[in-house]
Parts: sequence; structure tokens; C-alpha cells
Amino acid sequence: MPPKAKVVPKASNPEPKVPESTPETLSDRTSQRFHQTNPIEKRLEEVGFSGLSTVERKAYIYTRLIQPVADHKIPLSNKVEREYWKQVTKDGLPIRRLRQGYCWGRDRTGHDIGAYQLENFAQRSVKQAQLIALDIHHRQFDSKRRNAMASGIDVSNEEAKEETIRRKDMAILKKDLYGEITGSLSDNPDWDDVLPIPHSEPDDALSKIAYPDDYAEAVSYLRAVMAAEECSSRCLRLTEHVITMNPAHYTVWLYRFKIVQTLNLPVLEEIEWLNQVALANLKNYQIWHHRQLLLDHYLPSIAEDDEAIKSLRRTEILFINSMLEEDTKNYHVWSFRQYLVTKLGMWNLTELAATQSLIEDDVRNNSAWAHRFFLVFSDPSVATPDLPATAQDPKVPGSIIDREIDFAKEKIALAPQNQSSWNYFRGVLAKGGRDLSDALEFSEQFISNLGGDNEDVKSSHALDLLADGYRQVGDISKAKLCLQRLWEKWDPVREGYWKFRASEIGD
Repeated sequence: MPPKAKVVPKASNPEPKVPESTPETLSDRTSQRFHQTNPIEKRLEEVGFSGLSTVERKAYIYTRLIQPVADHKIPLSNKVEREYWKQVTKDGLPIRRLRQGYCWGRDRTGHDIGAYQLENFAQRSVKQAQLIALDIHHRQFDSKRRNAMASGIDVSNEEAKEETIRRKDMAILKKDLYGEITGSLSDNPDWDDVLPIPHSEPDDALSKIAYPDDYAEAVSYLRAVMAAEECSSRCLRLTEHVITMNPAHYTVWLYRFKIVQTLNLPVLEEIEWLNQVALANLKNYQIWHHRQLLLDHYLPSIAEDDEAIKSLRRTEILFINSMLEEDTKNYHVWSFRQYLVTKLGMWNLTELAATQSLIEDDVRNNSAWAHRFFLVFSDPSVATPDLPATAQDPKVPGSIIDREIDFAKEKIALAPQNQSSWNYFRGVLAKGGRDLSDALEFSEQFISNLGGDNEDVKSSHALDLLADGYRQVGDISKAKLCLQRLWEKWDPVREGYWKFRASEIGD
């Protein structure tokens, strides 16, 4: 009987692989390469951990464990480590992995480099490579010239000409790639015609300032172009260079505005650049003065264009709000906001609602309270101009006074010991010509058994107001008792002040 033929299993047709799409941007290519080297990660994103097969889960977990072992964060004995790496090699697990979500940074215009089309990125890479190659030749030339000078000779004219061309090419590439000044100004051919003016101090100066070399060089060139009253694009770049190193240099800001004004540069582009500087230097004052000068210069040119003014108002407030998100009590930002309200006529409910929102977020935000007071009682449509801040203003409608009194009372009830709301309350009463005696009943609710055994004071500021209110109605004994309890118990830190106030009342 002939032997049975072996049954050969039919070859299964593997599912055709779906070709990967061609990446369009640099970030797309980075993501694609990451998934090519980490296929389990892609499966995880598609189906989640529960959707992985047992083999895939095992591979995923092992892959996550490799890096800590490779970085020696998990110590293993020599024997265990040998066996571990044998298993890793056997399973073909990736030891080196590309980083997920790699950030390529931003270019000189602030655009995300990861969003570059691949062709554009290739062009940028070529320029960077050219700059590196030119820099290598430049350094070789410098070294050769130093050695030659040490021997009492110099390089040939041909080599010097090649270096001049090379430096010009480097300057063009740096400007194109990075926009800002990089490296030493003395190496930049754009500045060959400028003789820097170094900072000089007397030999017997008590304390000489040790400026960093790059800053001292930049400022020496700044002095030279300022002395020559030059206003050019290279000077504008120089001011940016100095501001990057020292944003508090007020002279360079004034010079920068002069350049913008003289060259009639686009103000909105300057403001866009200024926004980035401001966000990086929250407490800098010069930024806001520069911004104010820019708007004073720009507004006359759009005075007849309502849409342009509306757009400016909207973008300025959006930026101010972004600054206040970083620091809600930034004095310089609030000061500029007052300027903006006056300059752009922003005496409106939107601005009033903004103060209310900020106060509700933080009832102790004294800056928001101060801005609200300015907004309500400096509005030229309902207020007398140029009156002292707390002087009575008969022009302000009683309905506004009542509204603001109710607003202050509501916030005082939320935080009785908050001085901001009490100061606002007093200010509104003064503006409306209301006596403090009108506030006695409201203030007394925060005090009980004054001077007694079970004395309870929820607000020392209420005691302060009551002292003035009782004095106003002629109840001297109660006024003095309020002040006495302040220095004895509720605010002893200012004992001298309260005693002085009591001495002013008399008998």
C-alpha cells in the first residue's frame, strides 16, 4: 500500500498592507517615523489597551520597561541583566525609540517649524548647513590670521576678499533664518562702517559695573548710531538685540520709537512684536510707555476709520486680558488700561462687566476695584472732568450712586475684612455727597456687643467707618470707643494712628 501523501497546508493570502500616506508637514513625518519604530504605540492609539492582543500587551509592557533599565533607573544584578537583554534581543523589542510629540520650536516669525512643508524645511536645513560650513571657514580664517599676525605678516588680499564675501553671506543667512542679531557685531559686515563708542568710567570709580561682553559691545554700537542720529532697519534690529538682553534700558526704547516714527514703520507689526516682549517681561514698565507712544502716533491716521478703531480696541483688550491672566494685579497693565479707556472712549458696559468679572474672581483685587471707580466716576458723559478723586460730583446720577453702593455692599458681605470693597464704598458715598451716617446701619451689622464681654467684630474696617459716622452725627463717645477697640484689640499694629484719630475728635 503506497504511503499517504503529506497534506501541505494552503498558503493563506496575507491581507495587503495599506500604504502609508505621504506626510505633508515636518510634524506629520515625525509622527509617522515614531509609529514606524513603535508599532505597538500606533495600535494602542487605534484600539486602546483593552483592544490589544495578549502578545501585543506583553510587547507593550516590555517596551515600557526597557528604557528605565537602559537608563539604570532599575538596578539589576549582572546575571539578571544579561538574561534580560538576551530576552529583549530575542523578542526584537526596540531599545532606542524616537521621542513622541517632538517639538521643533518656532522660527523668527513665531511660526511652528513643525508645521513647515517638507520642501520648505529642506530648504531651511540647507541654509543652516551652509551657515555652519561658512562659520567653519570663518573660524579657520580667524585662526590663520591670528597666527600670521603673530609672525609679523598678514593673510593675502585674495583671502581677505574671500572672508569679506563669506561674512556677507553669513549675515544674509543669519538674518533670513533667525531675523535677530546673532554673534558678535564686529564680525557682521553690516556694522563695518560703525566705530563703537565704549562705556568709560573714571579710574577711581567706587564700583565699576561688570557688563557681559556681548551686552557691552551691543551698547557701544548703540551709542555710536544714536550719536549719529541714524534711523535705519539695522538700528531697529540693534534695539531689539539690546532689549532682548536688557528690557529695562529705557533709552533704547525711546530710540526704537524714534526709528519707528522716522521710517513710518507699520505700527501694528511693532505692537505684535511688543506683545511677545511684554509676555516675557511682565513687570517691565518701559514696554507700556512704548506702547502708549505707538498708539498716540497711530491713532490720528485711523481717526476717521471706525472699523479700524473697533479692531484696535478689540485686539488691545484681548492682549490686556491675556496679561492679566498672568498677573491680575499688574500695576503697569492697569495703568495702561486706564489710558486705553480714555484714548479709545471705552466708557461702556463691556468694560464695566469686565471689572465685575475680575472682582468676582478675586474680591480682594484692589486694582480691579480702582479701575471700576475710574470707569464709573471719570466717564465724561456722567461726570464732571478734573475733579479730585473723592470730591462730590453733583453731575453723577443718583441711580449710578445707588447701583455702586449696592454693588459694594454685596461684595463687603462676602468678605467683611476686605479693605478694597470698604474703600470703594467710602469713595462712592463721597462722590454722591452721601453722609457716612447713611452707612451706620449697614456697618453695625458687622459689630456686636462693642466693648462688652462677648464683643464680636467681623470687620475692623466697619469699626473705622463707624468711628467717622458716629462723629458725624455727634455721638463722640461711640466714635472714641470704636477707635479705642481698634488700638486695643482689633488693629493694635496701628495703635499710634488710632490714638491720633481719637485725639482729633476732642471731647
